[in-house]
Amino acid sequence: MTSDSPVLSSLLDRIEGNTARLGIIGLGYVGLPLAVVFAEAGVQVVGIDVNAGVVDGLNRGESHIEDIPTERLAPLVESGLFTATTDFGVLAGCDGVSICVPTPLRKTGDPDISYILAATDAIKAHVHPGMVVILESTTYPGTTREIIQPALEESGLTVGEDLFLCFSPERVDPGREDWTTVNTPKVMGGVTPACVEAGAALYGTAIETLVPVSSPEAAEMVKLLENTFRAVNIGLANELLLMCDKLDLDAWEVIDAAGTKPFGFMRFTPGPGLGGHCIPIDPHYLSWKLKSLNYTARFIELASEVNTAMPAYWVHKTQDALNDADKPVKGSRILVVGAAYKKDISDMRESPALDILALLQEKGADVLYHDPHVPSLEHEGFDLRSTDLADGLRQSDAVVVVTDHSDLDWDAVAGSDAVLVDTRAVLRSAPVRA
Repeated sequence: MTSDSPVLSSLLDRIEGNTARLGIIGLGYVGLPLAVVFAEAGVQVVGIDVNAGVVDGLNRGESHIEDIPTERLAPLVESGLFTATTDFGVLAGCDGVSICVPTPLRKTGDPDISYILAATDAIKAHVHPGMVVILESTTYPGTTREIIQPALEESGLTVGEDLFLCFSPERVDPGREDWTTVNTPKVMGGVTPACVEAGAALYGTAIETLVPVSSPEAAEMVKLLENTFRAVNIGLANELLLMCDKLDLDAWEVIDAAGTKPFGFMRFTPGPGLGGHCIPIDPHYLSWKLKSLNYTARFIELASEVNTAMPAYWVHKTQDALNDADKPVKGSRILVVGAAYKKDISDMRESPALDILALLQEKGADVLYHDPHVPSLEHEGFDLRSTDLADGLRQSDAVVVVTDHSDLDWDAVAGSDAVLVDTRAVLRSAPVRA
């Protein structure tokens, strides 16, 4: 479909002629990979971030995101295809703007869209005819149309005629190499058909597959479904662990056997709790939105209850294991293996290791951790440095495996004299399992 709108036609011509300039607000786990794939496709990209230190490093060609090696970023900076700035004024010269800012939860459990609001205000000050704005930050259904559209239209421009507005949820999985920003299908929902056409045309210059949907609300809901699906099924796997514990069964044996069924079963495994920005956080955006409509999202709330309790469960199992060895938690030295929420990354967002360390410390344990991807840990009462694995094993009364890394010496962990609590049963011969 090609619109008769001269504004849209002009934008599409600039995109097709590779003269369109893209601004990306937020240069973290989502924004920087997006900026890099567009720059690699030959699009002129300017990244905007409020952190001057991050901006300075990027302009030196130095990446702060593990998924984007400095060797990949530096040539793009040298060629001028990518630059970074703290000045939102550059948006005046941009044809497209992608919003890739954080959307955390407040302590009350309510969505915090303050970063989206700030980005919208910045765009509003520099919006112009022929601009396409695409929100990538996870949020509740209705945000794009109800919050961003009215703000942008205060400029006197009309969405769908003078400017174009879409929601396209990020699908970044840090540390993953098979599915990346380029080849992961990208959902695109626009306020109008012209908006979808503009958004798909821009993103199609760098991303292999675009999946258009009927509205931004549908696209917003897609993202929440994806992560709610995982949160609920992980909650089921964690509750299976609790049930098997009561029944004196091996939960992993049960899951392994169920996984041999070639249809009708998808494997999820228990663990120490949820980590990362998406799965622990995003379903609560949907739950909060539904509460405003007098509906309780019961699956989400129950799964959250189960998943949130897992760090305490594993601390309890550690306490039981030490008791069996005639040792109290208080005064024992306990090594936590793995600090990041998943292997081979440094991402500490919502990592269950933080809760496990805090709970053990509250019980009087002398805690230390090993994770080569997280050399130091400063977080609400912690100021720790990653310890050498061999030294940590030699010093410790107990070892709690939370996450691993590719070079982890499992033989050393399994052969340690310390009590071993393996939260994911990677070591099937572990002396202590739920």
